[in-house]
Parts: sequence; C-alpha cells; structure tokens
Amino acid sequence: MRRHVTRTLAAAALAIGAFAVAAPLSVPALAADVLRIGRDEDSTTLDPIKTTQNVDIWVINNVHAFLVRSNREGNDIEADLAESWTVSDDKLTFTFKLREAKFSDGSPVTVGDVVFSLTRLRDNEESTQRSLFQVMESIEAIDDRHVAVTLSQPSAAFLSTLAMYAASILPESAVTNLGDDFGAQPVSAGAYRVAEWRRGEYLALEPNPHYYGGNQSKVDRVEWHVVPDDNTRVLQVQAGELEVALGVPFSMLPSIERDPNIQVHLDPSTREDSLLLNHENKLLANRDVRLAVDMAINEQAIVQVVTFGRGEVANSLVPKGTLYYHAANKNHPNDVATAAKLIEDAGFKGETLEFVVPAGNEVREQTAIIVQEQLKAIGLDVDIRKVDPGQVWSTFVDGDYDLSMAYWTYDILDPDQKVAFSVSADDNKSYFTRYENPEVTKLVNEARTELDAEKRRDLYYRIQEKVKEDVHWVDLYYSPFSNITRKGVSGFYQNPMGVIPLQEISIN
Repeated sequence: MRRHVTRTLAAAALAIGAFAVAAPLSVPALAADVLRIGRDEDSTTLDPIKTTQNVDIWVINNVHAFLVRSNREGNDIEADLAESWTVSDDKLTFTFKLREAKFSDGSPVTVGDVVFSLTRLRDNEESTQRSLFQVMESIEAIDDRHVAVTLSQPSAAFLSTLAMYAASILPESAVTNLGDDFGAQPVSAGAYRVAEWRRGEYLALEPNPHYYGGNQSKVDRVEWHVVPDDNTRVLQVQAGELEVALGVPFSMLPSIERDPNIQVHLDPSTREDSLLLNHENKLLANRDVRLAVDMAINEQAIVQVVTFGRGEVANSLVPKGTLYYHAANKNHPNDVATAAKLIEDAGFKGETLEFVVPAGNEVREQTAIIVQEQLKAIGLDVDIRKVDPGQVWSTFVDGDYDLSMAYWTYDILDPDQKVAFSVSADDNKSYFTRYENPEVTKLVNEARTELDAEKRRDLYYRIQEKVKEDVHWVDLYYSPFSNITRKGVSGFYQNPMGVIPLQEISIN
C-alpha cells in the first residue's frame, strides 16, 4: 500500500542530507559481495511509525524486528523478539515472553523498549497507523522478560497487526536522544543495520552483528539505488550496474524474457492498483459523477495495455485470494452512453479533472492517457500533471489532486488495516480520498471486534458491497510483483505482502 510520510518529517529528512551512522562502517565489499537493488524512489524515513510508503517498508522489514512477524510465505504469524506468547480466556490480554536480543548498537532489547515502542505507536500524533492500535488499553512490563498488552475490546486482527512494520520494537534511548533524526539514523534489532544513506542516490545496509539470529546474510552489503526511470533501471541490470530492479513495467517483460542474462520474477502478490477520486472536488463529491467515471473506464482495456494481460480486473479493495475477499462483489458495467447521460444530467459536461502521475512511471502515465481518452467520451476533460515521484504522496495528503493512482500491498494477513485505512474516514481520510460514510465506518469498527469468523466475513462482504455502491474509488486491477534479477542472483523472492527477505539472496 502504503505511501505516506508527514511533510514535517520529509523536510527534516531532506535537511539531513547524506550521513553515516555512528556505528563503525564496514569497508565497501568487492563487487561480488554487494547486492545492488534499483527502485523508483528513495526512502523517506526508517522510523516505522511515520511512514506508509513501500520504499520505506521494504527496508524496515529487514532492519527492524517485531514481537511477532509474518512468515516467509506471508500466510501465518511466527515468533520474532517474542519467543512465545499466551492469550487470556477472555481474549483481551496478550502476554509476550521476550528472547535475549540486542539492538544494532549492542544495547539489550528490554521490556521497557517494548512498552515504549507500542505506547509511542498508539499515542504519538505522527503515528500513521495509530488508529489500528487504539485498542491497546494498557501495555505493562510484568518482569524483565514478560510484557502484557490488554485490549479495551476483543480484536480478531490484533496479533496480525503486531506483525506489521509500524509495530517495530525500537530502543527508547536512541529514539529519545535522536528525536526526528532517528528516522535517518535508526538503531535497530533486525537482521540488517543502516550503514550509509546518500539521499537521492542509495541507502546501504550491512548485516547487523548483534542480530539474535546471527549473520544470515549471503552478501556483505545491500544497496538500494534510486533510479526513477523504469527503462533506466532495466538497462542498468542488463549492463551489470544493478543486480535487481523492482517494479519493472509489464510492457518490458517480453523483450527482457529473451535476454539469457536476466531472470524475470512474477511473484504472487496482494497488490491492488486503484484510481483515487478526491471527494473534495466539486464534481467528484457527486456520487453520480463518480459512478459515471467508473462506468466510463474500461478496466479490462487497462489490464491488457499496462499489464500485458498478466493482471486481472479487480472487483474489491480486498485482494483476490485473501481473507474475506468477496468474489461475488459486482463491478459497475462499462456503459459509456449511460455514463455520458449521468454527466450531462449533473450539469458537468465540459468540466476538467486533473490527473496527477509520477514522472517517469510508464504504467501510471499509460493509465492516465487511457483514462483521459475514456472520460473524454462522456464529456469530461482530463489534464495530466506529472510530478516528481517523491512528491506524489504529498499531493494526496494535501488533497492537491482530482484523480490519481495508488496501489496497496498488504502489510498484515488480516483485511482490517487496508479496509480501515481506505474507507473508515479516520486520521488518514480514507486513503486521502476524503470519502466518508458513517455506515461504513460503523461496519469497519464492528468487523474489528467480531471474533466469530462467519459473522466477520459477512461484515467485510457488506463493506465491500457498500463502498462499491458509493464508488469510493475505482478498483482497477490485481497483479503479481514484477521484478528482474541478473543471471547468477539466487534466492530473490518477494512474498505476497511485499517483503523481500534479503538474507536469502546470494550472488554467484
């Protein structure tokens, strides 16, 4: 999902510029021991409570540790810093037993750090996922190995939610001493630590010498390089300047697949691409106009053009194949004549909408052009505004857009996070579409507390049906991850929730 950072944090991060962490840096390894990954934009922060951006989360999942985490396949929960846990009979109190572990600076992970991290996640005003954790009524250290979290009400999603990136366990002393700088100079308990960060160029990781699981990395250094242009990322892999390129457009795959030195990875994902509609726009505040936009857009045509048939039309904000996905949820028909009449009856024929896209992103630009043509047929003009990829999210937060595209990849196994973020009108303003429906908000809250699986499924089915009826946004398509590696790179994998286990990757 998940593309958010506060503006104040972004400004602070930019002011920091290039830096090296206080811990001793490893000498850059020989080329064979450096894994170079190309991605379309730089991270913004590695403070886990202050972001929802995938470019941050990919790194956070390898740098930070959690009480529990999703397993490699992304279909279950496993132990991390908590070696075991118990749940009270009333399902309200979770007691975690901590393993012996250290942070990257050598300091021990304590129950105090757990209490501090979870309290900060719940209470800090900059915590982007804080609404998910308000259910934590108390967080208490029982002794030097046990922490108890008591909920205000039952929560079917709670354990899954603790496995998300935002619930990273952080050292209280480092966060307190570094303040806003912690996101650029994190002290962490995961398998890797930050070695160097040259803003706008690359972010380098090295194995964490204090990781409780030992050094599992098969390379000495991992560099996340910023290469905004899709074509350039591919060319750099072909030229041996990168070992991995993430987010390769599907249109490039036929020619890439003919290159014997390149491996294409189409891993199953929980990704859904959608067209965001800003409900504060005078046109899009009208449900009939939103419906007309949806009916004018031929999603199957978009799937064919931008995914080369490798994706499929989405019918829900809940990804296909995941928990409580509503397979029978019906899309609005593609009906240009009816859509045109809706626009005319609403008195908006000839009006203009602005479509914001990140410059250099081929898929977004192609989609915008298709939408521009399809909405022209119903009497709406579309201006396409290209912005720097790093600025797209701020346009969402500020509401400085009419139409735009976003995608979400699950962070947790449960639908609660995405559904709440996207349609419940909480602090994130329904994924910054400004969509509000009190009935939907009530259903989201009910689904969180319902422990009966069948009743909970019915609640999520009703949510999916209702937001589709409201046209909160336009569901476009589901698709696999599309990444490439050079021949000789082994073990690359991106699990359905987007996690890239760096320790499994080797270079031969």
